[in-house]
Amino acid sequence: MRSDVVKKGPERAPHRSLLYALGLTTHEIEQPFVGVINAYSEIIPGHIHLRQVAEAVKAGVRMAGGTPFEVNTIGVCDGIAMNHSGMKFSLASRELIADSVEVVVQAHAFDALVLTPSCDKIVPGMLMAAARLNIPTIMVSGGPMMAGRIGEEALDLGSVFQSVGAVAQGGMDEAELYAIERAACPGCGSCAGMFTANTMCCLSEALGMSLPGNGTIPAVYAARLALAKKAGMQIMRLLEEDIKPLDIITAAALKNAFTADMALGGSTNSVLHLLAIAHEAGVKFSLTQVNECNARTPQLCKLSPAGAHHIEDLHLDGGIPVVMRELAELGLLEMDALTVTGETMGGNLKQAPRASGRVIRLGESPYAPTGGLVVLFGNLAPGGAVVKRSAVAPEMLEHRGPARVFESEEEATDALMKGDFSVGDVLVIRNEGPKGGPGMREMLTPTSLVTGMGMDDKVVLLTDGRFSGATRGSAIGHISPEAAEGGLLAIVRDGDIVHVDIPRGTLDLEVPAEEIERRQSELPPWEPRVRSGYLKRYASLVTSAGTGAVFRD
Repeated sequence: MRSDVVKKGPERAPHRSLLYALGLTTHEIEQPFVGVINAYSEIIPGHIHLRQVAEAVKAGVRMAGGTPFEVNTIGVCDGIAMNHSGMKFSLASRELIADSVEVVVQAHAFDALVLTPSCDKIVPGMLMAAARLNIPTIMVSGGPMMAGRIGEEALDLGSVFQSVGAVAQGGMDEAELYAIERAACPGCGSCAGMFTANTMCCLSEALGMSLPGNGTIPAVYAARLALAKKAGMQIMRLLEEDIKPLDIITAAALKNAFTADMALGGSTNSVLHLLAIAHEAGVKFSLTQVNECNARTPQLCKLSPAGAHHIEDLHLDGGIPVVMRELAELGLLEMDALTVTGETMGGNLKQAPRASGRVIRLGESPYAPTGGLVVLFGNLAPGGAVVKRSAVAPEMLEHRGPARVFESEEEATDALMKGDFSVGDVLVIRNEGPKGGPGMREMLTPTSLVTGMGMDDKVVLLTDGRFSGATRGSAIGHISPEAAEGGLLAIVRDGDIVHVDIPRGTLDLEVPAEEIERRQSELPPWEPRVRSGYLKRYASLVTSAGTGAVFRD
């Protein structure tokens, strides 16, 4: 066992002395050491209950003959960090989380791991660490939040952001907004729609790194604690059978995860995170392959913000196993991919029922014949840009319009609140990429304002930053290369015509080549916005969104 280096032999007497200081018995010291990496936090609704989840994991580990050690890592609540400088730290926290897990696991020589996150950057950060460490690992999240309600209307965090736009437009008064803000988030769990957090928790199942049910069992259900106990017990089986993350996170598993992503209509951020996980696992997976998954995969679900259903509805309709069963029936899955159950994906799906058609559509009658996410390429995005096609109004799938350029999210938000834009505009928010932001802010405020104003079918938003999984409308993010890297986004001017063609997968600036060349030659040298602290280091190391915004090797 790896932990023998801290507990076996006379030379480890000092180490054992410190272990006895923890209150351990000799029996506990002799058992395998299992790290329970808990992202519990009192500032994140998706993590406020993770102490209870971690206790259940530890109970499962003890029942199966292991000795658990709970340790912690950081997290950022994207909703609370939204629309101010704190959001610059959100994506940047992913690398810190991966590093912190690596540090504590290597320093204490754990034999196996159970990861307990819930929210946006914490889930992929932990999975990146799992691939890097490559010791037996299972992830069990805290589960989704229930939808809020006012009468028969289901609400979520996106409802609140959109209501702000309605107030700005004069279509709602502040008393109605207050009622919605009080009702939309009724308790613990990751926000109730198919936003980034729930997308990643669902995809951890499809990837094979979580037990069935992880993505959809609500946070408040007793079944969530039972799942955590099962994860604690199952990690001991993985340790015994020496099943490691790199046995699971393969090209086949990533294909399954991206295929499920397309069927679910997941968050655009999932592309960023799955590419980063692939990078840590040493698996090459390109944006072109993402489009190939999209082209062959029907959209089987239409969850908030694209539709009226929430994660609890997906769970009651069978959850991810039923989605995967429908994809398997269409021959779209790699059935031999290994999972943390110890079985292959095919083995896991033997007992899964067919879809009911209520929330999860049958493969032969999908919401759409192709998937919910599309990667666009063109002279504005030679390295790719990502849009949630499933949340775009049909009339905006192709659009040609004049650019309205903003140098930051704040500048764009101010203009939107004042109504300082026109129908048909292409709203360009630049210098918000991984390097230029720095931190590639997620911008739910401007997109929600547009939606709340009833303009999500009348304008396009473009950015080298990110848009939230709660975004609705023609919102195209992750433009690579970003403006700070000298991408064409840096030279766009007010009035330039931008052509978006989502069905054809193109994004182009319609400016003559000689004018493009002239403008590029006049670009001033890039100046970093942040000159101290972690973000300075982050900006100097981070790569393009098109490669997952990972650090340079």
